[in-house]
Amino acid sequence: MGRTRILSPQRVRRTLRRLAFEIIEQNRGADSLELFGIERSGVPLAQVLADDIGAVEGTGLEPHDLDVTPFRDDRPDLESPGRAPHDVDVTDRDVILVDDVVFTGRTARAALDAVLQCGRPRSIQLVVLVDRGHREYPLQPDFTGRRLQTKHKEEVIVETDGEFAVHVDD
Repeated sequence: MGRTRILSPQRVRRTLRRLAFEIIEQNRGADSLELFGIERSGVPLAQVLADDIGAVEGTGLEPHDLDVTPFRDDRPDLESPGRAPHDVDVTDRDVILVDDVVFTGRTARAALDAVLQCGRPRSIQLVVLVDRGHREYPLQPDFTGRRLQTKHKEEVIVETDGEFAVHVDD
């Protein structure tokens, strides 16, 4: 099994900074933003984006962790949909969902269901570090760090402990 580095820590950091600026520009600032990092790997990415957005806008932006497990449609062992994952009200807010990789779209679909339990947002936008294609749902990220065509059997690994890096395992 081979491992190929796709993005170095410096490239990941630069990419996240660019994504932060794109989010600010698209949303005309950060006043209406609510960031949700999709557990697991989306959480540290959301924290970096929140820090970068906060530094540019001069505001404190705290991201929320989002566990989408109870909302997944590919988990027959779960009996019922989950409840509101947070007490935060997203009504009339611009929600930014942050994940490391978008692949089939199933996690993003579950995240939509989870966020809608918290109110009726003005908009929901998806930001991913890597878009690898192979969708099963017609969901596309609004902000993408890198598009990477992969084989279905390959795995994209985003290291989030310490320095960020992106690898492909085949």
